[in-house]
Amino acid sequence: MAIARTTLLAAALMAAPIGVCARPEVERTAARDRGWLVESVSALHDGKPAPKPSRADSRELAAIVARRSTDDIERARWWDAAAPAYRWNQIAVEEMLDAFVTTTPAIRSLALLHTAIDDAMAAAATMKASHRGQRPDPLDRSAGIASRTPAPSSSASGHAAAATAAADVLGHLMPASAMTFQARAEEAMQGRLLAGMDSAGQVAAGRGIGRKAAALAIERAKSDGFDAKWSGSVPQGPGCWKSSTAAPIAPLAGTWKPWVLERSDDVRPPAPPAADSETVKAALAELKNIERTPAAIHRAVYWELFGGARAYALWNETARTKLLEHRLIYDAASAARILATLNVAYHDATIACFEAKYAYWFIRPSQLDADLKTIFPAPNHPSYPAAHACLSTAAATVLARVFPSDATRLLAMADEAGASRLWAGIHYRFDVEAGATLGRKVADKALKRAFGN
Repeated sequence: MAIARTTLLAAALMAAPIGVCARPEVERTAARDRGWLVESVSALHDGKPAPKPSRADSRELAAIVARRSTDDIERARWWDAAAPAYRWNQIAVEEMLDAFVTTTPAIRSLALLHTAIDDAMAAAATMKASHRGQRPDPLDRSAGIASRTPAPSSSASGHAAAATAAADVLGHLMPASAMTFQARAEEAMQGRLLAGMDSAGQVAAGRGIGRKAAALAIERAKSDGFDAKWSGSVPQGPGCWKSSTAAPIAPLAGTWKPWVLERSDDVRPPAPPAADSETVKAALAELKNIERTPAAIHRAVYWELFGGARAYALWNETARTKLLEHRLIYDAASAARILATLNVAYHDATIACFEAKYAYWFIRPSQLDADLKTIFPAPNHPSYPAAHACLSTAAATVLARVFPSDATRLLAMADEAGASRLWAGIHYRFDVEAGATLGRKVADKALKRAFGN
């Protein structure tokens, strides 16, 4: 599938120094109007351009520059060194890791965050003025603050739109840190003024767009089914998975509101084989005969730690690394779209995976055969399909399509995540194969939604 037809900000990539391989890897169609949260991103602004930067704006910026401290300059440099979506992804992931937020709730938060940022920045880019994005005169470049993010024909600050949307969404989702997020947003917007890259009017226009995008994301969060309480019971009988506690993990994840799936069972895999079938017996025999070399054990433990409760961090950190390596760290539009697509795919793969798990309630290998020893206990949810394969394959497929020169390595990571569950003895091979197929199907839907055919 071709992600696009025309180069996305190709000039920024072709400006690489001579001798640097700068082949554009991210392409798309013309500027997007359809949003994740709204049918048209134009609904996020009133169509009126921000005031043209005036001499009064320049005088105000000069006063800001005159008062700025060394700390102000360092903070402005930090925000200027990467696209807004990149920075807010970094902030959100670090905050969730510190609070030990696990993958299932974390990915829902990241999908809401990045769809709001992507829509807000797209709306800011459509708010064109007759002066075609004229800015106040850049001031005092000796401080080393210089935006590398092109923003032609935008009269609203995309940085302000992203910062406002991010702080409002994250503050709703993590209220204990709301004041911290708001302070970071104000710092980000102040940095644009310190560098002379946006006028006060452009920041105000961007702030208004960001608030509208965030309000839509928060409205969605209140009705997406995440807070529903499970009151069911675990089925009993031969071949049924047995819970180790009163409540299984995420039994209602399959009922959450999806972004790109029409229904939560859109990509449900076929039913697993009967527990007493020859297929299952062969799959059990494979697990019991796997050679657990030091390398296999190490990889199984690695993916248990970083591919389970922390998997959202691993794949978002991988995405940020690729944005840096491919010189898209300064490309605000590309970073916003890529991170939104990644987290939407991961979110909907979670829905589809857990919908299937609790449709089939299939028994874990070690529950079916007590002689099978696992490296560590299996997570407290049914076996089929394998969540590691579902989620890592969805994430890797998105990134492989966006960064095709890295596709082999990215897809190999997902394959290893799935295989690690065989080495650990906690999944049958058909669990992993069904999960990988599911993940690819969800990723295809997210890529089509974000980039078209």
